[in-house]
Amino acid sequence: MRKYLSVLFLKSISFACVAVLSFATLQAQSAKDTTDKIEKIFAKYKPQNPGAQLTVSKNGVVLFSKAWGMANLENNIPMSMNNVTEAGSVSKQFTAAAILMLEAQGKLSLDDDIRKYIPEISNYGTPIKISHLMHHSSGLRDWGSIAELAGWPRTTKTYHNEDALEIIARQKTLNNKPGDEFGYSNSNYNLQALIVQRVSGMSLADFSTKYIFNPAGMTRTEWRDDDFRKIVPNRAIAYEKKDGVYLTDMPNEYVYGHGGLLTNTEDLCKWVDFYSSAKIGGPSFLKRQIETSNFNDGSKNVYAAGIRILKAKGYDVYRHNGATASYRASLEYFPEVGLTIAGLSNTAEFDSSYDAFSQLEDIFLPAKNPNAKPAELKLDTVKLSMFTGAYKSVVAGEGLKISLEKGRLYANNFPLAPITENIFRYGIDAILLDKPGLIRLVNSDRDTLIYLPAAKVNFTTTPLQQYVATYHSDETTSDLKIVLENGRLRLYMHPYKFYELTPVYQDGFTIEGLGGTVFFEGKKAGKFTTMKASISRARNVAFTRIK
Repeated sequence: MRKYLSVLFLKSISFACVAVLSFATLQAQSAKDTTDKIEKIFAKYKPQNPGAQLTVSKNGVVLFSKAWGMANLENNIPMSMNNVTEAGSVSKQFTAAAILMLEAQGKLSLDDDIRKYIPEISNYGTPIKISHLMHHSSGLRDWGSIAELAGWPRTTKTYHNEDALEIIARQKTLNNKPGDEFGYSNSNYNLQALIVQRVSGMSLADFSTKYIFNPAGMTRTEWRDDDFRKIVPNRAIAYEKKDGVYLTDMPNEYVYGHGGLLTNTEDLCKWVDFYSSAKIGGPSFLKRQIETSNFNDGSKNVYAAGIRILKAKGYDVYRHNGATASYRASLEYFPEVGLTIAGLSNTAEFDSSYDAFSQLEDIFLPAKNPNAKPAELKLDTVKLSMFTGAYKSVVAGEGLKISLEKGRLYANNFPLAPITENIFRYGIDAILLDKPGLIRLVNSDRDTLIYLPAAKVNFTTTPLQQYVATYHSDETTSDLKIVLENGRLRLYMHPYKFYELTPVYQDGFTIEGLGGTVFFEGKKAGKFTTMKASISRARNVAFTRIK
C-alpha cells in the first residue's frame, strides 16, 4: 500500500521540477519556441521583484541557464548566475554523501548504532542505525517542531547543531519504531553532520569542501555553518510577501546539514554530473547513494541518501526540493536520458503554484505512451458519503473531519480535488479513502497516517472549562496555557502568542494557524491530567497539567 501511494502521490511544489531532454530532441518545436515557453512560465518572477535561477544540463553539458528578478531589493541588484542562495533540504544529499565517504574509508558502517557516536541520544529499546537517519526511518522527532511547540520556532533563535542535539536528546519517545515507516525529520541530518565531525575530526563544512566541492568544481558552494552573519559574496537575500509587501526572511541560525548549503544552479548541475558519472568514489559509491531500503514490514522506502527515487511521466527521476526561511530549491536528475534540472529562488511567493510543473513537463518530457487517454473520472457521492465524519490518527491523535457538500468532499473544511475515484488532493498532501471507517493520508513529506473514526464532539458532557489549565512538558522545557475566551479555547505559548483551538473530535482540537492537534487524556475528578500535541514531524509530545 505504501508503494501504491508513493506512485500516486502528488509531485512536490517546486518551481523547476522538469526534465529538459535536449532542444535537438524536441522535433515539434524550435529552440527559440522552447526558450519562449520557459520565459513565459518564469515571467512570474518580475524584474523588480525577488527572482530565480534555472539551469538545465545533459550529460554535463549546460543547455539552458538563466536568472530572473532581483537578488537584493534594498540595493536594487538583479539576480544573476553569479549569485548564491540557500538550497534548503537539497543540502541533505551532500551530508549523506559525506557519511558514505566515511563508510568507503572504513571509518563507520551504516549499520552502526548512532549511540556509538552520539551517546547523548536516549536508549529507546531498539537501536537507531545510521541508515535509519539517512533514510528518514529513525522515528526521531524533528527538533524544529519541538522548538516550535516551545514557542521559539526556527529563525527566532540562533540555534546551533549542538542546540538541536540537546533538544533531540530530551525526547522520551519516538514518532515510530526505528525502521517501521518513513518520517521526514531534519533531526536525522543534523545528527549525521555531527557524526561526520566526530568521526573525521573535521567539520562537515571542511570535509565537504575537501572531498566534494573542490573535486566537483563547485567554486561557488559552501555551507552556512559557523556564523550566519558572515559576509558571503553575491548572496541573494530571501524575501517573503506579506499583505502585498516584501519582507526579508533569512535563516538566522547556525544549524546545518539538514539545509544550509549556499550554492547556485550551475554548481548543482556540476554536482549531479560529478556523482552520476561515478567521478566520486566510483560506481559502487553511486550505487550506495541511490540505494533505498525496505521497512520492517518489507515494504519499500523511496528515500535514498538524501534523494527521493521516483517516477515522473514514466521516467526514473532522482529528486529533492528544499525550503529554508523564504529560500526555495529543486534538483532533479533523469538518469535514463542524462538530464539535470536545477532551480533556486529567493522568494516563497509562489509556493502554492502547481501549474509550472505540468507546463514544463508537457513541453520537455516526451510522453512514453502518447496515445493513452486519461480515464474518465466519475465520483459516486453515495460512496463518498460513507466516509464523512470525525476521524483520529491512530499513531498521532491528529484530527480529520470529512464532510460532503454539493457533491464535493472537504477535509477540515478544505476542498479536496479528486485524482482518482478514491484518492484526493488535500493541499500538498493526498488522502486515500481506503474503505468506510479507514482513511489514509500521505503528507508532503510522504509520511503515511492512518485515520479511524473518532467520537463526535459533545460539549454537553465535557464543558470547555474542563480543558482550561497550564500544562508543562519536560521534552520542550516549556508551558502551554489553555484559556477560555469569548466562548473559545485558546492555546497560549507566550502572553502575546496564541492559537485558536477548534474541536475536531471529542477531547481533540486542531491548532488553527499552527497545524496539528492537541488532545486531552487522563481525566480525574473532572479534570484532564495530560495534554498531548502532535504537529508536523513531532507526534504525541506530552504536557502534564500543573496543579
